[in-house]
Amino acid sequence: MYAVIATGGKQYRVSVGDELFIEKIEGNAGDACQFKEVLMVSDESGVRTGDPDLTGVVVDAEIIKQGKQKKVIIFKYNAKKGYRNKTGHRQPYTRVRITGITA
Repeated sequence: MYAVIATGGKQYRVSVGDELFIEKIEGNAGDACQFKEVLMVSDESGVRTGDPDLTGVVVDAEIIKQGKQKKVIIFKYNAKKGYRNKTGHRQPYTRVRITGITA
């Protein structure tokens, strides 16, 4: 059994036991969360798709960790003009473990 969920502007194919990195959501490590924006679910009876979401289908997950990704360096430079600008960015993420799919 698997499902396709949408969170943080991205879509993920998940099944029970999967661990994935998603855009940051509120909560602490050990908290439970639910994804109600389920686009597709596949089980013994076949594949069901929503328009755009399925009603009554929920994916349960547990937050494992809140963190930040590696730093990305942004360097802007204009030749012969003396312009240099160096900045960095660390994108926050949430690591979750899928605990159940309720269809």
